[in-house]
Amino acid sequence: MVALKAGEIDRFIADPPADVSLILVFGPDTGLVSERAQALVTRASGGVDDPFSLVRLDAGEVVSDPARLIDEASTVPLFGGRRVVWLRDGAGKNLTPAVDPLFGEQRAESALVVIEAGDLKKGTGLRGKFERDRKAVAIPCYGDEARDLERVVDGELREAGLAISREARQALMGLLGADRLASRGEVRKLCLYAYGRERIDLADVEAVIGDASAFAVDELIDAAALGDLGKLDHGLERLSASGQRADMIASSALRHFQFLARARAEVDRGVPPARVVEQARPPIFYKRRDLVSRELSLWSGEDLAKAGERLADAVAAARKSPALAEALVGDVLLTLGRVARSRARR
Repeated sequence: MVALKAGEIDRFIADPPADVSLILVFGPDTGLVSERAQALVTRASGGVDDPFSLVRLDAGEVVSDPARLIDEASTVPLFGGRRVVWLRDGAGKNLTPAVDPLFGEQRAESALVVIEAGDLKKGTGLRGKFERDRKAVAIPCYGDEARDLERVVDGELREAGLAISREARQALMGLLGADRLASRGEVRKLCLYAYGRERIDLADVEAVIGDASAFAVDELIDAAALGDLGKLDHGLERLSASGQRADMIASSALRHFQFLARARAEVDRGVPPARVVEQARPPIFYKRRDLVSRELSLWSGEDLAKAGERLADAVAAARKSPALAEALVGDVLLTLGRVARSRARR
């Protein structure tokens, strides 16, 4: 397998080698998985939406009929050229029976097959098969770092012909990162709001993203971390009614508690909580900083490690059993909220 490093991915997507016929795009950031797969397909198809040369398959179809994938990959395009097969929404689904025939010397190489998948462990299952195939490429998609978010923001601002103030950029950065498509959507919404002006200011960020799901999820996570059970219970109901995916909420909570664990280690070395929070990267939205500082005072390093394990298990369970996801994630967050409340009463 060609194991692409972070700095190589954009170059590969911009100009994928012609001898590559099988690409796996995987990782916990489902928005980034979708965005990168879309870019690969657009590049390979030349941006032409021709049903004879570009085939979109839903993972659910392929799971119920595994032979469908190899049939589509083996079909010669009616008007020549290279056939592109795009297998979408594969997170949490067993694609191995369908993908198996594509490996080895006998696979059809006249087609490019792009497969979207969820978070996969190294060396096992579908990812393991890619690791053992010399002509396959796997592209990991993990949560955006600060520099990745900066590129997303700068690209959208450049496209819209807008500048942004330092305060607005800092506030915006603190609200992005859980999902690439969601982040890009928020920036585009902000640019549309500021259409006709030259610069985006802090008031614009607060006006446009003030009621966005990013705030709601942050409030939910802070309620769990601070032991505010009333607010937590209400937040779970509100997010459920809004259609927020429970596994994405759990992923956001996991990232936050992982940050708290790293920050707590700094506090244990003598750095004041407020300073740790102020220096966090990507920056924490200024309205949350006091709350996060209080969270650091409630949670010990040992408790945070246990919380991280519980949340990681909840993410995996929610993706494996979507029908039970809300109940599983809600139970874990309420458990963490009870732990925080007991620590606050000491």
